[in-house]
Amino acid sequence: MLEKTYRPKEVETKNYARWEEAGCFEAHEDSAQPPYTIMMPPANVTGSLHIGHALTFSIQDILIRWKRMRGHDALWQPGTDHAGIATQMVVERNLAAEGIHRRDLGRDKFLEKVWNWKEESGGTIIRQLRHLGASADWKRERFTMDEGLSKAVVKVFVELYKQGLIYRDKRLVNWDPKLHTAISDLEVQQKETKGHLWHFRYPIEGEDGRYIVVATTRPETMLGDSGVAVHPEDERYADLIGKFVVLPLVGRRIPIVADEWADPETGSGAVKITPAHDFNDFEVGRRHELEMINIFDQDAHLNDSVPEPYRRLDRFEARARVVADLEALGLVDKIEDHVHVVPHGDRGGVPIEPYLTDQWYVDAATLAKPCIEAVESGKTRFVPQQYENIYFDWMRNIQPWCVSRQIWWGHQIPAWYGPDGTVFVEMTEEAASASAKSHYGKTVDLRRDEDVLDTWFSSALWPFSTLGWPEDTAAVERYYPGDVLVTGFDIIFFWVARMMMMGIHFMGEVPFKDVYIHGLVRDAEGQKMSKSKGNTMDPLDVVEKYGCDALRFTLAALCTNGRDIKLAEPRIEGYRNFATKLWNASRFALMNGVELQAGYDPSTNSLTINRWIVSKLTSAASSLDQALSSYRFNDAASILYHFAWGEFCDWYIELSKPILNGEDLVAKAETQATTAWVLTQIVKLMHPLMPYITEELWGTLSGGGEGLLISAAWPALPETLTDVEAEAEIDWLIKLITEVRGTRNQMNVPAAAQVPLLIKGASDITRARLTANEALIGRLARVSKLTHSETSAGEGDVQMVVGEATFVMPLGDVIDLAAERARLQRDLSKLEGEIAKIEKKLANEQFIAKAPEEVVEEQRERLVEASQTRQKLSDAVARLGA
Repeated sequence: MLEKTYRPKEVETKNYARWEEAGCFEAHEDSAQPPYTIMMPPANVTGSLHIGHALTFSIQDILIRWKRMRGHDALWQPGTDHAGIATQMVVERNLAAEGIHRRDLGRDKFLEKVWNWKEESGGTIIRQLRHLGASADWKRERFTMDEGLSKAVVKVFVELYKQGLIYRDKRLVNWDPKLHTAISDLEVQQKETKGHLWHFRYPIEGEDGRYIVVATTRPETMLGDSGVAVHPEDERYADLIGKFVVLPLVGRRIPIVADEWADPETGSGAVKITPAHDFNDFEVGRRHELEMINIFDQDAHLNDSVPEPYRRLDRFEARARVVADLEALGLVDKIEDHVHVVPHGDRGGVPIEPYLTDQWYVDAATLAKPCIEAVESGKTRFVPQQYENIYFDWMRNIQPWCVSRQIWWGHQIPAWYGPDGTVFVEMTEEAASASAKSHYGKTVDLRRDEDVLDTWFSSALWPFSTLGWPEDTAAVERYYPGDVLVTGFDIIFFWVARMMMMGIHFMGEVPFKDVYIHGLVRDAEGQKMSKSKGNTMDPLDVVEKYGCDALRFTLAALCTNGRDIKLAEPRIEGYRNFATKLWNASRFALMNGVELQAGYDPSTNSLTINRWIVSKLTSAASSLDQALSSYRFNDAASILYHFAWGEFCDWYIELSKPILNGEDLVAKAETQATTAWVLTQIVKLMHPLMPYITEELWGTLSGGGEGLLISAAWPALPETLTDVEAEAEIDWLIKLITEVRGTRNQMNVPAAAQVPLLIKGASDITRARLTANEALIGRLARVSKLTHSETSAGEGDVQMVVGEATFVMPLGDVIDLAAERARLQRDLSKLEGEIAKIEKKLANEQFIAKAPEEVVEEQRERLVEASQTRQKLSDAVARLGA
């Protein structure tokens, strides 16, 4: 027998251990079952579980458990990412607390510290995922810097280099002056900042008193200017094209060039060009062969390329000094307040600098071409499809991918330099030495490149490196490509696109057939969660309070394709109550002698109520399969909730109570067997979303003799179990009882009052149904008697239509009709006023344009809800004849 109260914590700890000990999570390469593969996005080794993780991993676990029960050899491949910059920052902070800098230790000893930290403190998120019920094949867990994956990374780099798809180039990069490394565009956060727009006068060479005005938000960069650009069709400057200005404070002659980058409609129409410190200026500089003058060092302090007074100044100190000196020279035309976007490093947190350095690049444009074709042809599809456009837009306009990072923790680039700078890229140092000896004709000393690879380079290989590639393993053969990738839209560029590139190039096949993109988890008001706002929700705290199943079911129920999730604690509490409802229904069944009957065949049921619940179950199971197949997790949760709570717990149990308590032993036995069988099918269907409570219920309902639920077969219910007649009768009965109850509630009929029900225009079928279910209608709708009557409704008679028949409830002697009319009219008038306000707001174009999307959506939802309530009130008024 089940305990009176469901205790999630005890059930979760016990059952997870049972699953792991029984090897239920493991995939089997020699299995005859069809494979099904999901690659778990490798969590950062520095990370801890947040609510976004909870969504991503819950969805993946739902799919894996479902496919496992449907007879697939399901591999959910887990692992962690070394998270280069993030991990190095953690260890450097720890060392700084001891007064130690990594350079004091040297590379080898510092990396030893990082590995020690990783072994002791890394992987917290993997332990937390177990609390979430993640049924990954933990025995296959990989790490992006383990020996096998490191070998794959080196092989990919070397092969791409030898194919001309990796190269070294001097280009502008996003430089983080705090972390002293290049970072990718995707690791840059754009922050709106209040600043100024300075307008400076640059003197025209040889034309005393004549100036050209340029504007900038970064005055310090003018010390690195090597040109001024104007639009070729801007008549104001036509005579200046080809002439020079004398750069103030520096004295350098710089040309005035004609380039369409200059916008005649913006500012003065003239633009200062600093090719070494602005991405757009870099391209203009290349077009006009302007000098690339790097004025910063790695700390963003000014270097020896600027006049002596500015050398070694921090960039912001230099800014103030430059402005002051130009003002003293009378060369500041004007200064305007200006709000603009300033790029910051997402890890270092300081403004990044466009910085001219030698870096390693991947020819992303070449690798992207087959990836575009793969999605265009349907080899890989995005769900929802709208995300294809984001993918295409980025891939078709992709820039070279800078893959080198100036840190120590990561995969060191397999490149060695000879005495004259010749580079040798090989799998090992020995191979590089052999290549160098062949090149120079003698043995020479080589220097290895100190840079490491971008973290996303190794994670781009995840779908096949984790399976043992570059070895020709059985796992690669069986589990590549994967079936679906589940992720958020924010890493389509970071990860999805790069896996596509590497998978197609090295495996000759897309890495996954489907990419399911889910939205962000926001707070109850639709605001993005952040620590600064104080609106974050710790999934582990939620699990502690409400149980893991409640959180998982809530996330699934709110996961609507193409929309963000507004997560509120009352929703989680509501689904905790759903779990409790299922627990209590199971206890009720067990206390009424319900147990699985060997040889029970649901197709032999004779009672309408039993044929009805079996038919409803069959429909729910079919709809659930369709929902999960198309990644409609909200629909899957809704189907389960509606059937398990609404049709089974609320109606079937209530309608079958007289049979279970009755004297007809044959009917009772059939109902007990049906209840047991349906309950076991429910726990099977609910298991992927609510694994813990269902496993516990299964063990009790099956008597422990059927093994673990996680390994049980998914319900295969034939369409022959569908019973249209039984569904029609019981659905009609439920609708009638619901109508009567709703009307009683609307009219404030006292709960204890027994009211007669008059029936007009009933067909023979309805009369038969009324006769068969009279006792149930009387008990559940608190109806004193049923009478067929064709007389017209009188004062105080409230009418309802169900099917072809009209049902009349005489309430004149039960309620104060005038008071009820007045109450309903007041409520209706108040609601009309609220609806008018919302409609006015939604008709306001300025409100729609300026209000946050979530606020507009909330108003639309309120309008729908209010309109539905208005309809109910109007119906109630109409029933009273008012």
